[in-house]
Amino acid sequence: MSSKDWIEKDYYAVLGVEKSASSDEIKKSYRKLARESHPDHNPGDPKAEERFKAVSEAYAVLGDEKKRREYDEMRSLFGSGAFRRHASAGGQPGGMPFDVSDLFGGAAGGTDTRFGGGGFTDLFSSIFSGGGAGPARARGPARGRDVEAEVALDFEDAVRGVTLPLTLRAPGVCDTCHGNGAKPGTQPVACPVCQGAGVTTRNQGSFSFSEPCRNCQGVGTIVEEKCPECHGTGGVTKTRTLNVRFPAGVADGQRIRLAGRGEPGERGGPAGDLFVHVKVRPDELFGRSGDDLTLTVQITFAEAVLGTDLRVPTLDGTVTLRVPAGTPSGRVLRARGKGVVRKDGRAGDLLVTLDVVVPAKVSDEARAALEAFAEQTPPAAREHLDARVRRFS
Repeated sequence: MSSKDWIEKDYYAVLGVEKSASSDEIKKSYRKLARESHPDHNPGDPKAEERFKAVSEAYAVLGDEKKRREYDEMRSLFGSGAFRRHASAGGQPGGMPFDVSDLFGGAAGGTDTRFGGGGFTDLFSSIFSGGGAGPARARGPARGRDVEAEVALDFEDAVRGVTLPLTLRAPGVCDTCHGNGAKPGTQPVACPVCQGAGVTTRNQGSFSFSEPCRNCQGVGTIVEEKCPECHGTGGVTKTRTLNVRFPAGVADGQRIRLAGRGEPGERGGPAGDLFVHVKVRPDELFGRSGDDLTLTVQITFAEAVLGTDLRVPTLDGTVTLRVPAGTPSGRVLRARGKGVVRKDGRAGDLLVTLDVVVPAKVSDEARAALEAFAEQTPPAAREHLDARVRRFS
């Protein structure tokens, strides 16, 4: 995307969020819109594909805290009219010998992407070569976009770790030209306008203004004979399968980054990254709290009163826990080392919550036994409650 895009396009509107939206709100809106407009869900719909591209472009900026800050700063500056052309003769603001169109190549449609990659200050450090700032730099082949994918894991696989194949349909490096965009048997050549530097310099009055070369878009090379497969871009849409390793203990909602496995860069530029969002399917028995596994087990009233040895399952076998006599409902027993294995090799615990079951119906014999039991046991300690009740009697 060009720096001019950052001024003209309202990425907040594209994602349907307010400028004050949090990172989580931006991510949530992006993922919703991306799913709705993804080409795989809208085959043969060019409008959906354009929406998907626009949403992805917007998230590439707003989803990155640094780029979002620079985007807001740039739109605030230009939105305030700092470089707005006056209607007076000559059309220069305050006598300046250039206007905003000079920054982006005017009607020629320059594609300066240095701002998106190098930062807000890099854009202006290249305006005045005599003002102490260094000259504009060639940006080289553009970096590829980051790619996001979502994978659902079984509970046990997430706890133990697993390697799974992940199939993606996304841009990949062209196998015909190996990413340089040139026809087989040929190579990109140095740009004749900038002589391979990637930038050109123009003198305007007392100022010298450097900008990315419009002939090669700042890359420094041009492709004279384009690859017939990718038409000079260096990338094609393809289906590829990656083996992704999910480490032991990966949690629901965690994001795993695979450096360099995203979209390839333009004409041999560095590839973006692949971010895999993990969704963990719930288990019918176990829950999870950090590195500890949780389990709820029902026991009878008699077991709670008299105590018992309780045999419970773990992810790799069984363990026997001692329920002390007089155990109340809700008490938690701990089986050490039976939880999630940490990175340092130590493991969390299995936390077993006891739930005392009170039967809804009992036999006559059981009722008689309970009544006899009640006569032999002291009443519950409710004196503090009874005192308050007597105040209202």
